[in-house]
Amino acid sequence: MFKQLFNDDDRGQVGIGTLIVFIAMVLVAAIAAGVLVNTAGFLQATAEEAGQESVDKVTNRVDVVNSHGTVGPNSDIANITMTVRLAAGSSSVDLNSTTIKYISDSQVTTLSNHSLEDPNNVYQGGDGTSDGFNLTEVEDNDNSFGVLNSQADRFEITIDTASIEGDGTEAEADDGTLSGLDTGEQVRLELTSRTGGTTQVILTMPQQLAGKDRGEPVKL
Repeated sequence: MFKQLFNDDDRGQVGIGTLIVFIAMVLVAAIAAGVLVNTAGFLQATAEEAGQESVDKVTNRVDVVNSHGTVGPNSDIANITMTVRLAAGSSSVDLNSTTIKYISDSQVTTLSNHSLEDPNNVYQGGDGTSDGFNLTEVEDNDNSFGVLNSQADRFEITIDTASIEGDGTEAEADDGTLSGLDTGEQVRLELTSRTGGTTQVILTMPQQLAGKDRGEPVKL
């Protein structure tokens, strides 16, 4: 009436098969977990790096404290000088690797640092080309020229507008000197640090330049 359903001789084979399947499932799960952990770690590191770069682009920039122009021989602005410092909340900014986008009515160019150093470690003026700017130390407590790493640091950035404006569509004056920026003209400057932080400055040349002597500073 009753039928035997199991054979005692087959029990060992069934147990080994189940064990093999179980071990295979554990191995697959372990491999999948390892892949997920590695992927999560990579994504976390990438997200942190991208977040830090975004923060640097917002915070690592400079503030322009003041600016003035120097009158040229043609009753124009022959060069522009700006005093810069660290922006609030910014970490160090290396002006040696900072670029300046110069945009006027007639010229667009990108300027890099062309400051020169003499054997006595005293930095002199720039080379006077139309693609560079010059740095002058105002306050630098740790003698790290060109690097703003404290709120007390101050540097002057000088841009030779006569060389820039005269290097293209602008003609020379009657005496052969290059013409800079005339009264009423505007120039936009975009100071971009190595990490991508950008400061924009728009300067308008003063209306009253007649009667000013060559080399005389005027506030912008």
